[in-house]
Amino acid sequence: MASQEMKNLKIKTGVCKRVLKELKSYETEVERESAKTQKMKDNNADSHDIKQQENVLSESKMMVPDCRRRLETAVVNLEAALAAIEGDMEGEEDVTVAQELVAQVQSLLEVA
Repeated sequence: MASQEMKNLKIKTGVCKRVLKELKSYETEVERESAKTQKMKDNNADSHDIKQQENVLSESKMMVPDCRRRLETAVVNLEAALAAIEGDMEGEEDVTVAQELVAQVQSLLEVA
């Protein structure tokens, strides 16, 4: 039973890491596309090109809240997996990594 719980914990940790990485990627993309849009406006680019770039930027911006929601769900699931293990495997590397990841994600979500 404990090995199944550890396997579940590893899966939940992986999901949380992946969604966190995805969120950071989208946030970086929004910054990059925003700068590109502003540069196009400053250089008086063609209005059609600016409109297309604004569409790209808005699509990127739409993904950030979706990723945040999925990250919130992933961290709740990870916390549940940690609770299922309780003190049985306290101190194991996978448990420690999961606990650190939960703390990191919670601090990130509190800031936003």
